Amino acid sequence: MAEKELSALLNGYSLTTAEILYHLPDHPALLQSYIWQEYDLHPRFPKLKGFLDFWTAELDGKLYKVTVAHKRLVTPAEMRLVDSELRVH
Repeated sequence: MAEKELSALLNGYSLTTAEILYHLPDHPALLQSYIWQEYDLHPRFPKLKGFLDFWTAELDGKLYKVTVAHKRLVTPAEMRLVDSELRVH
């Protein structure tokens, strides 16, 4: 994992998954599912809200339902610094 990603996780970002159900533009009676996944900040989810704002403004499929799940992968309590290192050839 890159240092930037680890730093984001330690700063409160969590893996966020959203299932987006939307009406098909050509057949509004039918629903289509789209899965969105990104690291985002709980509970406000600014990246997800930005994506949904883009969807509403730019895409034709009208949103029907959005289900959100998130999980913190790493917490600061799970990390500890090691003050020494032992190398064996």
